[in-house]
Amino acid sequence: MAIGKRDSERQEELFVPTVDLAWSPGHIFYERLNEVLAKADFDRMVEELYEPLYATLGRPGIAPGVYFRMLLLGYFEGIDSDRGIAWRCADSLSVRSFLGLPLTAKTPDHSSLSRIRQRLTPEVHEAVFKFVLQVLSDHDLLDADSVGVDGTTLEANAALKSIVRRKGGDN
Repeated sequence: MAIGKRDSERQEELFVPTVDLAWSPGHIFYERLNEVLAKADFDRMVEELYEPLYATLGRPGIAPGVYFRMLLLGYFEGIDSDRGIAWRCADSLSVRSFLGLPLTAKTPDHSSLSRIRQRLTPEVHEAVFKFVLQVLSDHDLLDADSVGVDGTTLEANAALKSIVRRKGGDN
């Protein structure tokens, strides 16, 4: 058997039937979370919170359920930037399934996430996350008796030049 070589230049196919597109069974955690959120009618609840903040005319925006699922994904996977969340969503087939996006649809970009975050009030974000926590607690997927401790290490500036005396203010 001869070794296969990667084509340095190749022309992409013009048309690809959807049955020939890559497919992934999805991540079990995100599938279970989607089931729980669907039973709680998460998308309808979030759309009702969103409605007063959006115009009735214009191009449709990102679905509220997609936006909050992207934020949840960032939280669960420790991604702290809109660019990182957008990249992860565009790169993963199982995440696309979690978001409810078909393979042919583009995922939201980082600038859209930033604009939505600025448009929505902190109260809307808080209400949605409280709802999610309540739903997870109702399905025994959340252990409310646990305590989290932040073990962040910080670099201290203990240089002698930065030390100031309390009396007189001399270095």
